[in-house]
Amino acid sequence: MCVEITDNSSLVKEEMETVVLRALEKCGLTAEGYAKMLCSVDTGNLRNSITHQVQPSETAVYIGSANEYAAYVELGTGKYYPGGRPTPWMYQDAKGNWHLTHGQRAQPYLKPAVADHVAQYKGIIEGELKNG
Repeated sequence: MCVEITDNSSLVKEEMETVVLRALEKCGLTAEGYAKMLCSVDTGNLRNSITHQVQPSETAVYIGSANEYAAYVELGTGKYYPGGRPTPWMYQDAKGNWHLTHGQRAQPYLKPAVADHVAQYKGIIEGELKNG
């Protein structure tokens, strides 16, 4: 009797990597959707700038925005941001009017989009791994 052993470990590893990246893409799309629903809207510019990106080298997915004021909305400013400026300040708007502000309260949309749906993301990943 002759027994032949074939090493398919590289194929299995490649398929696992493909399944994991697909799961991360689904998680990213889901998180992006939640972030867009939670995002406060004035002009829609911030909401429309929210995206996700899968980083295969890190086996991770990131959601966020490259918008210049995205972090200020998420984290707050002035006295509302831990360690922020404690004193009020003045600024001039586009119409030339002056305003006094103490800062802006945080209006989180990214952190809750992830933290409040961990079980759903876990389910997406488990489902992809089972059905891969």
